[in-house]
Amino acid sequence: MAIGVQTDMATPRMANHGSKELREEFLAPAIAGIKVACIGVSEPQAGSDVSAIKTWAREDGDDYIINGQKMWITNAIQADFMTVLVNTGDGDAHRNKSLIVIPVDTPGVVRAAKLDNQVVHFRLAEMKTEIELFRALLAQTVTRYCRGVDVVAQVSMLKLKTGRLYRQIVDGCLQYYGGMGFMSDTLISRRYRDSRLASIGGGADEVMLSIIAKSMGIASRRDKQGRERL
Repeated sequence: MAIGVQTDMATPRMANHGSKELREEFLAPAIAGIKVACIGVSEPQAGSDVSAIKTWAREDGDDYIINGQKMWITNAIQADFMTVLVNTGDGDAHRNKSLIVIPVDTPGVVRAAKLDNQVVHFRLAEMKTEIELFRALLAQTVTRYCRGVDVVAQVSMLKLKTGRLYRQIVDGCLQYYGGMGFMSDTLISRRYRDSRLASIGGGADEVMLSIIAKSMGIASRRDKQGRERL
């Protein structure tokens, strides 16, 4: 991603439309690997909807006065310059924009703390969501059981999901340990091995699926003569 931002996002427009001076000062060293580039598009209130950006650049003699905030900027901490998308006119929101190159050491440019555990955090959030959904079915099933309702199908669903969710969560966590996660002296490695049994012991997944399918009325059954019937 970091390399792609430099080669495919922050510099191509400069190569196609930048002045000779601009290409010499920024593009040439970026291609040579001497300078790191980043691109500033996303804002707190505008991500995928680029037309909604609020950052403005207004001419002030030979300069531009730029006011705004950008975020989710790959390479921002390492970058020497940023190619920034700004509003430069009051016309149509899809046509009033320009790209301006800003050296990050320009007075007034403030770089906030690096955010990069975002991918890990989002994955953990997904796992948490899956677990909470599982707990919701578990609570519903217990309530139905206490009321004397037949919960064979729900229990089978829980057993099926237990093994699969266990493996999914542990496998996802192990990934963040890298090679160390596969060493036998780490707890996550043991959890990874143990998780496989949950889909076999106490009734294999296939047995649970059969029970669930029967409760739905979509599995074949055998009559007293051994003939299959729906």
